[in-house]
Amino acid sequence: MRVGVLTGGGDCPGLNAVIRAIVRKGVQEYGYEFTGFRDGWHGPLEGDTVPLDIPAVRGILPRGGTILGSSRTNPLKAENGVRRVKENLAKYEVDALVAIGGEDTLGVATALSDEYGVPCVGVPKTIDNDLAATDYTFGFDTAVNIATEAIDRLHTTAESHMRVLVVEVMGRHAGWIALHSGLAGGANAILIPEQRFDLDQVCAWVESRFKIRYAPIVVVAEGAMPKDGDMVLKDQTLDSFGHVRLSGVGEWLAKEIERRTGKEARTTVLGHVQRGGTPSAFDRWLATRFGLHAIEAVRDQDWGKMVALRGTEIVRVPLRDATTQLKTVDPRLYTEAGVFFG
Repeated sequence: MRVGVLTGGGDCPGLNAVIRAIVRKGVQEYGYEFTGFRDGWHGPLEGDTVPLDIPAVRGILPRGGTILGSSRTNPLKAENGVRRVKENLAKYEVDALVAIGGEDTLGVATALSDEYGVPCVGVPKTIDNDLAATDYTFGFDTAVNIATEAIDRLHTTAESHMRVLVVEVMGRHAGWIALHSGLAGGANAILIPEQRFDLDQVCAWVESRFKIRYAPIVVVAEGAMPKDGDMVLKDQTLDSFGHVRLSGVGEWLAKEIERRTGKEARTTVLGHVQRGGTPSAFDRWLATRFGLHAIEAVRDQDWGKMVALRGTEIVRVPLRDATTQLKTVDPRLYTEAGVFFG
């Protein structure tokens, strides 16, 4: 059997660990051959491949990013996209695909598997941790650690100058990074997409901190919205999956806080630094286990499934269950964090 492997959507730490585990187990235990597709779904769409064998995956466990490259290409929107994907799979004698990605990448895998008969197995990847059917996605732990370290550092400079520091983290529709890093970093307010925020309340929290001679840190997810307003957008450009570019809410929030309270406010946008660098030990562990179980699903010809973490067990779930709705922050978890606001 020849197995194709691709990584789609935004890059994140741990992708290379998945690739390594798939190839190592597939070659050593099952005698499979592998073809790497470059740049997400662009690879099978355009026939852009790279050799993938054991020498190719040596030394990549601690590396961030992905040796296969990634993109937000959507073959379902391309002209004759499905036909071209199937023709290229046949051309390269690929019997099955392992798609490693988030909601969009796995959404394509779901359609190809359920509607067009392409044998696919999915591996969940997103720093946002917003994929349903799995307790955690790899990349999330690393992103939270990076954001927490940044918040720790910002506390000292904020207190030195007695100014408000607004930290904008990633999170389009789910505030998991903001919630975890904000709580771990001792933020005085955490704003997430699931809960529209009251700007007057945020300013009250800020002023309460200054009363006790502490400078406040406000952590805001990029998709957070005020009660009386809309999402702040970088521009109106859409990618091939219909997503607009976010970022900007942090800057807007800092200006509003400064205008309403009279306190100096600055913004730090962590942006893509959350995606980069060496994966944490947890993400290496989880990504490796996902890879091992994904190639087992290929061996079993259990198509249309995604590997998922449930407690400490790796299970298989239908791809459609993982992509039909996002996993968002439970209001009860946000209420717990609220004890520390202000």
